[in-house]
Amino acid sequence: MITASKRWSYSAGARGTNRVCAYEARSGALFVEYRERDEATGRLRRQRVSLGHRDRERAIQQVQAMAARLAAGPTIGTGELTLKALFDIYVAEVTPRKGVGKQAHDRRAARMFLELWGRDRRAASLNRRDWEHFIDLRRAGRIGPCGRPVGDRQLEYDLSWLRAVFHWATQAGEDGKPLLAQNPLRGYAMPRERSPARPAVTEAQYQALLVAARKLDWRVGLTLVLANETGHRLSAIRHLRWSDLDLERSRIRWRAAHDKIGFEHVTPMSPALQAALVAVQKRAATIGDTWVLPSKRKPDIPCPKGTLDKAFAHAAEVAGIDLPARARWHGLRRKFATELKNLPLKDLCYLGGWKDPKTLLTCYQQPDEEIMREALLTRRPFGVSVVAIRGSSMATMADCTG
Repeated sequence: MITASKRWSYSAGARGTNRVCAYEARSGALFVEYRERDEATGRLRRQRVSLGHRDRERAIQQVQAMAARLAAGPTIGTGELTLKALFDIYVAEVTPRKGVGKQAHDRRAARMFLELWGRDRRAASLNRRDWEHFIDLRRAGRIGPCGRPVGDRQLEYDLSWLRAVFHWATQAGEDGKPLLAQNPLRGYAMPRERSPARPAVTEAQYQALLVAARKLDWRVGLTLVLANETGHRLSAIRHLRWSDLDLERSRIRWRAAHDKIGFEHVTPMSPALQAALVAVQKRAATIGDTWVLPSKRKPDIPCPKGTLDKAFAHAAEVAGIDLPARARWHGLRRKFATELKNLPLKDLCYLGGWKDPKTLLTCYQQPDEEIMREALLTRRPFGVSVVAIRGSSMATMADCTG
């Protein structure tokens, strides 16, 4: 913090070991100061270097990364890099470039793996036994922040992060030397569900939920309409502000900070959604940066995910609908993807906030029997049929197959 007598500064690390300090000079330029051990004398020598920019947030990230490197010592790149040092460097340099949810997962995953294998475990020493041991413990709920058994999807999420950290370490380093010579986890198979359950909410169920929502809090009904009409994730919906909505031009801005893939984009809104938003805005009389779905108890924060999950379950109970857990808010996202499957993939991905068309096709769109039957009825023969060559239908078919 800048005061009349002292300019901005930021420090990380412990004094006498890996202390690094960034500070702002009178000119406004940013410098970093640290102590480095002289290989010839073994003494610590003070180093002062200009960062070459004036971005304080960037300087903080650089200071944290430098402190992590100094804590790791001169063994980085020699195969002696510890898990703690590797995770500290990754979280300081890479994690800040991710979305809020991904940042939280990075830190949770780092703590979980350090708890299992230890802070001083050599990163290069991990092997298949460690990989499979983690899978067994995590699947049984004996390790992890939730303390409950998890499925293959969560296991894949955690292990993908771990493998990404090691892959990054083989390409990042100093003076042409990578942090790790090779990725010790490369080639190990991910646990995958053979037939994952991805149920979608039907239109009849959606309408029943809307009727039930009228007996509950208004936030439930509006969240249902937002999920059904935009196809976006609950996290992006919860963090919408009135300033993100252009009701005159019927458009919505989705902020990258609250998007799972960090994708900031603008999409049109349907007439049904526009009417629902106009009605809520008139009743609430709110504009600007206020939340579209504020918390009931603390209006200065968005409605919590847990509150909306419970509200969905309550609405389903009132409507007399028995839905599996995976068919809740995400079930409406699958409904959206399936109902608009005739839209070009590029437009549908943009409209619903998907990054990869493959994910859309394999995880969200559902097969539709009516569409398949209609396609069979309208199918046109390719070239000249066998029946046309051989004569009439059944007898000719018998000749062909007999």
